[in-house]
Amino acid sequence: MKSQLNNPLHGIKLEQIINDLVDCYGWEYLGDNINIRCFTHNPSVKSSLKFLRRTPWARTKVETIYLKMLKKQNTRD
Repeated sequence: MKSQLNNPLHGIKLEQIINDLVDCYGWEYLGDNINIRCFTHNPSVKSSLKFLRRTPWARTKVETIYLKMLKKQNTRD
């Protein structure tokens, strides 16, 4: 798939994205930036995965924050 060559999310599972974001920023930050219950009320990876898999707009926001996190980490290296 040539279309995936420049896609930084290719091969990264949604669960990994959530775990990395929580490790880097925490649930509170995610809930402040994306106001969804799975981030603000008893957050868990399981509830977040379930919601984000069914809600494209929220998944897009999570992926955008993840890409910004990767960019910030790459500029520090």
